[in-house]
Amino acid sequence: MTDYFVHESSYIDEGAEIGAGTKIWHFCHVMPRAKIGERCNIGQNVLVSSDVTIGNNVKIQNNVSLYTGVTIEDDVFLGPSMVFTNVINPRSHVNRKDEYQKTLVRKGASIGANATIVCGTTLGQYCFVGAGAVVTKNVPDYALVYGTPAKIKGWMCQCGEQIKFDNERATCIKCGKNYMKQNQVVVEKEA
Repeated sequence: MTDYFVHESSYIDEGAEIGAGTKIWHFCHVMPRAKIGERCNIGQNVLVSSDVTIGNNVKIQNNVSLYTGVTIEDDVFLGPSMVFTNVINPRSHVNRKDEYQKTLVRKGASIGANATIVCGTTLGQYCFVGAGAVVTKNVPDYALVYGTPAKIKGWMCQCGEQIKFDNERATCIKCGKNYMKQNQVVVEKEA
């Protein structure tokens, strides 16, 4: 008996690891050597390729493909039909499997529906990528980015509310967390 749920229409290849309390819904494919943490919720039609690592409490909405080279830390939200890439210059007739680039999505990040994350980037802790954005470079911790290409448009609290800085300080009006910002670096600060 397993301590996770897999819908009967999904395929879990031998050698995949799945944590306790995880739910994998309709028409998914988890390939060998994929690692999925505990308490994840994976919507329908999701591909988790070989050597992908997914942390704990990750929410993956419908129609997301996580290709080799992608690492997802804990508490990440991946919106419907968002896209990861793993090769910069793909060609059908050229084998580039030895050129896969790594993409890291840090703890607590959220990626909106239909966003595209170009490989070789790191998305910082608790950052927020707006729907439809095209991320072509690293995103700092707590940054709100959107557009094509994605640019920093603001800053987000861990709780998901936008925060406004007065000089170098901000306090979330929703949860009361305090932050400091110098240049494009935001850190949580004790009161």
